[in-house]
Amino acid sequence: MLEYKADLRTLAVVALYFATLILGWLYFPEQWYFRLPIIAALCVLSFMCTVIVHNTIHHPIFRYKWLNKVFQIVLSYTYGHSVSAFVSGHNFSHHQHTQKSKDRIRSTQMKYKWNFLNQFMIFFQNAPGIMKDENEFAMRMMKEKPRWFAQYVLEMVLVLGVKFGLLFYNWEYALLLIFVPHLYAAWGIVGTNYWQHDGCDETHPYNHSRNFTGVFLNFIAFNNGYHTAHHNNPYMHWSLLPAYHEKEIVPNLHPNLNQKRLLPYLWKTCIWPAKRLDYLGNPVILDDKVQYEDWIPSADVEKYKYQLGVEQ
Repeated sequence: MLEYKADLRTLAVVALYFATLILGWLYFPEQWYFRLPIIAALCVLSFMCTVIVHNTIHHPIFRYKWLNKVFQIVLSYTYGHSVSAFVSGHNFSHHQHTQKSKDRIRSTQMKYKWNFLNQFMIFFQNAPGIMKDENEFAMRMMKEKPRWFAQYVLEMVLVLGVKFGLLFYNWEYALLLIFVPHLYAAWGIVGTNYWQHDGCDETHPYNHSRNFTGVFLNFIAFNNGYHTAHHNNPYMHWSLLPAYHEKEIVPNLHPNLNQKRLLPYLWKTCIWPAKRLDYLGNPVILDDKVQYEDWIPSADVEKYKYQLGVEQ
């Protein structure tokens, strides 16, 4: 049923998330110092599942469409929102217009002096606009792609119904075990965009993204550290990205955009000395004249219908 055996790991992580959530809910301790590890584990697992959401809308994992539709519903519970909704802002805004005026989450709109705040705030600053785009895109799809819209609505109704039902049933458990991890996952997946693209060259066929090749990071993030390869071939299955990176990307990529470890990079760029430099070591130039431009009217859904997730 799986197109790639590597997605056994995908299914294992999703199962681990639900197992941790159910056991955490049933045996949630009273002491805060016992609660914190459970909440932290759910945050990490929810983030990993959000990466799976990202991978799934690019390349569904099952051979059968009905299974992919069911899986998207299941996945929606792991990060607290419709999987189909990820298609709009990510596939049609960010991928089609990376770091340009139609990219809702382009890093160059963040202009805090302390670079840590640029990384930390990019999700919170853009969340209202992301939701606005999602709603407008859904309204367009209601007319043009009614099956996609039906899947989107089904995911939204089921997921939000259960989440807010649990919030009513036990607000404390729901808040700590569901809402907080889901917020962390959404913050994390949007925030990664900052260090993957800030200071890169969006006009270059290879130097538009920063890559991190560490084994642990790419285990957690399902090889999304190989970000240039992903942008150049977004439909490629995540398990194939390392080989593609070595063969096709590295020979054409500036060495400074082929980092090994993420944490030292984040410390240097976001904490200390927190200088906002491009990949050549020059200060990042922010153009105040560049303003966000609505991408929805010009989105070519037919040309890029392979980016519609399960309803491609």
